[in-house]
Amino acid sequence: MPTTPPADRNAERGSEALSFPTDFVWGAATASYQIEGAVDEGGRSASIWDTFSHTPGMVVDGDTGDVACDHYHRYREDVALLADLGVSHYRFSLAWPRLQPEGRGALNEAGLDFYVRLVEALLERDITPWVTLYHWDLPQVLEDAGGWPARETAQRFADYSAAVHARLHDRVHAWTTLNEPWVAAFLGYAAGEHAPGVRDPAQALRAAHHLLLGHGLALEAMRAQDPGTSTFGITLNFSPVRSATEDEADVEAARRIDALQNRLFLDPLLRGRYAEDLLEDVADVTDGAHVQEGDLERIAQPLDFLGVNYYFPWTVRAGGRATAPSPWVGSEDVEFVDRGLPTTAMGWEIEPDGLRETLTRLSDEYAAPPLYVTENGAAFDEAPGPDGVVQDANRIAYLDGHFRAAHAARERGADVRGYFVWSLLDNFEWAFGFSRRFGLVHVDYPTQRRTPKASAGWYAQVTRRNGLPAA
Repeated sequence: MPTTPPADRNAERGSEALSFPTDFVWGAATASYQIEGAVDEGGRSASIWDTFSHTPGMVVDGDTGDVACDHYHRYREDVALLADLGVSHYRFSLAWPRLQPEGRGALNEAGLDFYVRLVEALLERDITPWVTLYHWDLPQVLEDAGGWPARETAQRFADYSAAVHARLHDRVHAWTTLNEPWVAAFLGYAAGEHAPGVRDPAQALRAAHHLLLGHGLALEAMRAQDPGTSTFGITLNFSPVRSATEDEADVEAARRIDALQNRLFLDPLLRGRYAEDLLEDVADVTDGAHVQEGDLERIAQPLDFLGVNYYFPWTVRAGGRATAPSPWVGSEDVEFVDRGLPTTAMGWEIEPDGLRETLTRLSDEYAAPPLYVTENGAAFDEAPGPDGVVQDANRIAYLDGHFRAAHAARERGADVRGYFVWSLLDNFEWAFGFSRRFGLVHVDYPTQRRTPKASAGWYAQVTRRNGLPAA
């Protein structure tokens, strides 16, 4: 993986009690709909998130991404913030409806020009661009034609990916096909909590498969164009799943949730098959006819890296009455247990060791390709003090714990090569609107003023020292 680390990042490495390899990637991450705004500029068409966020009752306070962080106009300011953090890489997604407004055909040159300018601004600062081709903002026109439950969408994604790669691969060398297909499929098509807001378990399973198929088709198309400079991967969201007790029914509940949350994507990608127990779990929902001959071979092409998004673990037990709508297709009766641990503003348990467990499992059980933590971070209720500074000690403690967990996984043999903090900026947090703040940088939405939080200064010390002090 190409890296362009700041020259001084290891200046104090020798004095640190915990250090990372000299080529370790430190980065920050964002997503297009969450920060760009400018939804009607430069030929961009509507995405499913434009439609969903403008539907009354779907997003907290009726918030939308119409303006978001206005990154479309303020990208140079945001690149300067990245440089201040001392990061070597910036992970961001491309807006499919900005680049291909009709979901097919020639690229929109005005949309492409925005990303060219962004990439060039990054390279001027010695920051390596790390592109995600799909972070949930499907062109609405493709949803109208059937969305991800329709097989044709996988081919449309491959064509879009190839068109973008052909134009940018001379400057962009790290390519992620999809971000968190579990969320796109099961929150989008089963629970209806995310765009497009569908509540149909069978459609969710078809969507999950076609997302994976689109990934495989896109890899084929991009690798056919590649002169040998690009690396290709996918980003999945993982949660370790534990049973509340050793009771057989609780252990079985944990198996079922792990199958749907983690193994549904890992097994096709890294083993070329869907696990038999998972297929049995969902047999009452689908007969699997949407999985055609040759699909799994396409999906299981070699990965140059695997992106790992980690936020929290699950603890479950056997339930009783099934709840619907639910993202847990075939396991709607499983209950999720609150263990009473400290949580973030999202209500997510804070457990750094779950990251170590995830990374080591991927290494030991799946012999995974090189691993990059492509998202990890926390939302907390916080505001600037009288001096204008956001003293976010909770975020610093959260990141410190998870960085140490990643280091522990490396010590146990996991090939962890980088870490992207979520997120650079406070932003539009999907169905939570602007009510949750994950950023290292505070954004005052009415004025769009950016103010680095205390965690930004702390993270800049980590990136430049390439390590952490004694715990």
